[in-house]
Amino acid sequence: MSVESQQRVEQASAPASDVMISCRDVAKEFRTGAGTFVALDGVDLDIAADEFITVLGPSGCGKSTLLNMIAGFDHPTGGSLLVDGSPVRGPSPDKGVVFQDFALFPWLSVRRNIAYGLREQGAGKAERNRIVDEMLELVGLRQVADHYPHQLSGGMKQRVSLARVLAIDPKILLMDEPFGALDEQRRVQLQDELLRVWEQRRKTAVFVTHSIEEAIVLGDRIVVMAAHPGRVKAVIDVTLDRPRDRTSDAFNALRKRVTDELWA
Repeated sequence: MSVESQQRVEQASAPASDVMISCRDVAKEFRTGAGTFVALDGVDLDIAADEFITVLGPSGCGKSTLLNMIAGFDHPTGGSLLVDGSPVRGPSPDKGVVFQDFALFPWLSVRRNIAYGLREQGAGKAERNRIVDEMLELVGLRQVADHYPHQLSGGMKQRVSLARVLAIDPKILLMDEPFGALDEQRRVQLQDELLRVWEQRRKTAVFVTHSIEEAIVLGDRIVVMAAHPGRVKAVIDVTLDRPRDRTSDAFNALRKRVTDELWA
């Protein structure tokens, strides 16, 4: 292994006692009519407890596939994938997922959408009400608690999705381009809102994005992926203090570094 490759492996690692998510030589293949498609190959990555990781890369690099395997919706065809020291067997309450398409129940109010997971877990009515009230306050939606999804803006719908996931108190928050369908102004607002909530709740977070700026704004580290096959190309530490000034020289220097790595 070259010195450069060794450094990148070390960047992708965390102290064993702090690791929440561990990928070792993870591969994923899909059978197609034309043969075998290799979506991921040889992915090595450690993610520490309470760390916010952004995963950046072009279409087809396997970043959503990796997220789905961490969530337990799919399984590796090679290597090992551990969450909190145990193999991922399937979806579980310790992993909360926020998708791009909101995935709200249109026939339920905001309050009842947020309470859905708690009801499925068997929480009593008083406990559900207490947690839902807390979540409504946390994401700033108390004034629309009795509205239905069709009455909400895209940004509000995504905040409901986030509150519904946080209500079940998962150890890990997995987000697959949750702001991708929003306009730039709402996207920036939701990035700031997500960081505010994350600072209060301190979950291990994995956030998939196509946006270099979003990756820098949110992440403690940026996992840069390459395609054909999907693999970790580099892991870049983000040492900028939060909140991050998108117009600063340091931010723009990091943007150039990430861009160069992405397209090298």
